[in-house]
Amino acid sequence: MVSQEFSVFLEQKKSLIETKLHSYVKGLAVPDVLKESMLYSLTAGGKRLRPVMLLATMEALGAGSENGIPVACAIEMIHTYSLVHDDLPAMDNDDLRRGKPTNHRVYGEAMAILAGDALLTYSFQIVAESESIPVDKKAELIALLAKAAGPEGMVGGQAADLEGEDKTLSLEELEYIHHHKTGKLLVYSIIAGALLANATDTQLDHLKQFASHLGLAFQIRDDILDVEGDQEKLGKLPGSDQSNKKSTYPQLLTMEGAKRKLDFHVNEAVNELKSAGVEDTQLKAIADFIIKRDH
Repeated sequence: MVSQEFSVFLEQKKSLIETKLHSYVKGLAVPDVLKESMLYSLTAGGKRLRPVMLLATMEALGAGSENGIPVACAIEMIHTYSLVHDDLPAMDNDDLRRGKPTNHRVYGEAMAILAGDALLTYSFQIVAESESIPVDKKAELIALLAKAAGPEGMVGGQAADLEGEDKTLSLEELEYIHHHKTGKLLVYSIIAGALLANATDTQLDHLKQFASHLGLAFQIRDDILDVEGDQEKLGKLPGSDQSNKKSTYPQLLTMEGAKRKLDFHVNEAVNELKSAGVEDTQLKAIADFIIKRDH
């Protein structure tokens, strides 16, 4: 069970992020249908795990998290854009996302593509224009965000994922996909929080390793839930990996092997927190949440 303290923390931070996300998009002077399409996916729910990780990292390092909100919102916009595009017929061709019809099912493929494009590009504008981020940190934060989201990160992982369909991948190939497709943005969330909180180089190194293990754990749990998960809790049909002929951890390692691999990465993540000197924080609770989540 996730602790009551963490549940309260998660809900408070989610509410804060969701209010700010809505206000960012609501204030745009753009065609109404584009704004509606952006907000449709952006406010459809979700765990908001990446922005919460950024804010939790800042607080774990003894800094107030308010200055991290613009970057946290930018991360969530990029994550949401990736889901909108991932659901398109040319990609995974999904009908449901977070229990609702996918964006292209409501607004059409063209508008869904444009909404994703808008969320991606607007995210960088938010960071660049933020008055709460120190000027000397903006360029580094923007460059690292572009790398995490772009061809050397999430997009590259998505490309490798598409290429891997109808093939039996090695464990190394599968980990490359997930380290890039899912892990890079998770790692960025932690690194951005650490940079904003003025972490030491040693803390930064350990937190990066923490996030890397956590990213793989997150994807392994996703693969397990795709087999064992409940549709109502998942908000989408389970079994989509199998129908899309994708290699998964349960497929390569057996279900028991995948669960052992999940435990390994979560334990390694917690060890890195200890080395960073921030083990008794909400970051530890996030690691527990990932291994126990049911959606």
